[in-house]
Amino acid sequence: MAIVLVLGRDEVAEALPMAECIEAMADVLAAHARKEVHQPLRSVTMPEASDGFMGLMPAHRGGEHPLFGLKAVCIFPGNPARGLDAHQGTVTLFDGTTGRPTAILDASGITAIRTAAVSALATRLLAADDARELAILGSGVQAEAHLGAMRAVRDFERVRIYSPTREHAARLAEHAGAAVADSAELAVRGADVVVTATNSREPVLRRDWLAPGAHVNAVGASAPTSRELDTATVAACSLFVDSRESVLNEAGEYQLAVREGAIEGPGHIRAELGEVAAGMHPGRTGSEELTLFRSLGLAIEDMAAAERAVENARSRGAGVEVEL
Repeated sequence: MAIVLVLGRDEVAEALPMAECIEAMADVLAAHARKEVHQPLRSVTMPEASDGFMGLMPAHRGGEHPLFGLKAVCIFPGNPARGLDAHQGTVTLFDGTTGRPTAILDASGITAIRTAAVSALATRLLAADDARELAILGSGVQAEAHLGAMRAVRDFERVRIYSPTREHAARLAEHAGAAVADSAELAVRGADVVVTATNSREPVLRRDWLAPGAHVNAVGASAPTSRELDTATVAACSLFVDSRESVLNEAGEYQLAVREGAIEGPGHIRAELGEVAAGMHPGRTGSEELTLFRSLGLAIEDMAAAERAVENARSRGAGVEVEL
């Protein structure tokens, strides 16, 4: 019989502070660069009869404290119109010695925090030290999480938000002390850091809008059929990724840029973010260099974030324990 800790979304949010999650992401991505963790490419099931799809993301860490993790997540793009996060599912942790389940956590909460934390790490490692203007394209769960995450690593003086639904952008801006832009272009122009957190299938960001030395975190498009960036942006930027394998197989704007002959393929990828975090590869090399972090999301990130949340929750007596 296994005693399993169950954490809902609010409990995950309380148990996983952004600053702690950023450091957990730095550690696990550096471990990935050193080949100390294992994860296969996620598997995706897309039934014709459903408006959504399911992804399965397993991971493993060996060493003195072995651990298995599995995120099972359903993606329903129509959920925001229902007032729900597009990501729905669970992250389960298993003892790496016996295989017994130890915790089940809300995947939506884990995904929101760890995705923004990885972007924050990328911004800390790649953006200019004097970055002061931030642009957010999008107004959903990830846009909100990224606002807090970006402010954890840079002291932004001006923040602009754009969303096709202006009232959504206004609501987020009001809580964040930000300004609402009338267009994506007006949000991006002059920004030192740009976050694209949309569900768009067509580019929402164009190269001509980017200021010299800008850093871009591309978050929203996570399937070959979607893209947030135009080909010129992909070609002009020094490209950093969470996983080469993920980008080669899942990043639509990367694949299109290769097909169009705008980039040379895998050689265009400067480094994985974990290689920069581990000191194995340099990040930004010039003040006017355009840098791009393409985030796809990794199972090791979910595993590490869930482990940190469980540790904090147990120390505070949070969550509910059940017998399985």
